[in-house]
Amino acid sequence: MAGDPAEPLFAQTALIRDWLGRLPYDAFGRPSSLPGWDLRQLTAHIVMIHLGLVRALRAPTDERPLALHDYVARYRPDAEEIDATTAEIAADRTPDDLLVELDLVVRQARDRLAEPLPKVVRAPRGPIAATDYLTTRIFEVLAHAEDLSASLPDQPAVELDRRALAAGVRALAGMLATRYPGRSVEVRVPPVIAVQAIEGPRHTRGTPPNVVETDAVTFLRLATGRAGWASAVASGAVRASGNRADLSAQLPLL
Repeated sequence: MAGDPAEPLFAQTALIRDWLGRLPYDAFGRPSSLPGWDLRQLTAHIVMIHLGLVRALRAPTDERPLALHDYVARYRPDAEEIDATTAEIAADRTPDDLLVELDLVVRQARDRLAEPLPKVVRAPRGPIAATDYLTTRIFEVLAHAEDLSASLPDQPAVELDRRALAAGVRALAGMLATRYPGRSVEVRVPPVIAVQAIEGPRHTRGTPPNVVETDAVTFLRLATGRAGWASAVASGAVRASGNRADLSAQLPLL
C-alpha cells in the first residue's frame, strides 16, 4: 500500500533478483568487488539480508532500542560473524538454489510485514526500532546493488529504485547529522534532503559559508564506502566550498 516503509526495500530487491536471474550461470563464479567473495557468495549475502529481517520480525522485544547510527557502528566489529553467516548460507548451494531461497525469504518477509509492525525488534546486532531495521535493509540492498554492478562492469548496471534511493539517502544524511551534530556545514543532496552537521560556527542567515552538494547516488557511494571523498571531489561529483567543507573524516558512515 502507499506509504509502506518496506516497499522500497522489496522494489530494490526485485531489481536485484531480476538482474541476477539474467546472468549466465558461470558469472556467479567470478570475483565480486568485495574481497574474498565471488558473485555466488554475494548473492548468499543478499539472501542473508532478508533472512535477518524475517528473524527480527519474529523477535519483538521490550529492550531499549539502539539509535540507528549506533546499530550500524556494530557492523565492522562483527564482520567475521557476518562473513561466517554468509558462508553458511552459500555452503554448497548453486546459484539457482540461492535465487529460489531469495524468492522464498522475500515472501516470508512480506507475510510478516502484513501483520502489525513491532515497535522494537531483536536484530543480529542488537535491539533496534523495527522501522530503523527496515532502513538498514534498504542501505544494504542499495550498497550491494552497486557492488553487483561494479563486479560485472561488462553487464548493464543494476537499476536503483528511486524510492529506495531516496529513503536510503534521507536516512544516511540524517545519520550523518546525528553522528556529527552541528551547524557549520550544510550537506545538500537535491532534491532528496539537506542537513546541517559538524561542530563549529553556527550558520543562521544567508548563504552558508560551508556547503557540500552532490547527487543521491554519489552520496550513497560515499556514505557506504563505495567511493572515496578525494576522488569524488576531484571528478566534480561532489562540490565542496568553505574551509570546513571536507567530510573525508566523517565518511563513510557504514
